[in-house]
Amino acid sequence: MKYLSYLTIGIFFGIIMYKSEAASWFRIYEMFQFGSFHMYGIIGSALAIGVVGVQIIKKNNIKSIDGTEMNLHPKNKSVARYLIGGIIFGLGWALAGACPGPMYVLAGAGYFSILIVIASAILGTFVYGIIKDKLPH
Repeated sequence: MKYLSYLTIGIFFGIIMYKSEAASWFRIYEMFQFGSFHMYGIIGSALAIGVVGVQIIKKNNIKSIDGTEMNLHPKNKSVARYLIGGIIFGLGWALAGACPGPMYVLAGAGYFSILIVIASAILGTFVYGIIKDKLPH
């Protein structure tokens, strides 16, 4: 039953991503060209909702669905790791025309060439898992 609710939420999220054109290559290209506010508005709205949601969880000590306590720890403060990681993520996003969430939305919408990007992302995650102990974190 738990997985069915996750699947339902994922399908609903995918429909919203597709209908809002957040998975559109043209909208992503337009964003990187600073041609439109559309994607910045979507990302900014998600950021604002996330910040408010986390503050509500912290203030009211809200527990997860299964009753366990949520542990929200502050991130390590390091400029280099976020700068380098952000550049790599942004370059991949610009080259592929999609970040991780919309990749699956595009596959579900029938753009099967995105499967190459998904396979590459999974391979990159696997390689990172192998070499992460050797990287300067």
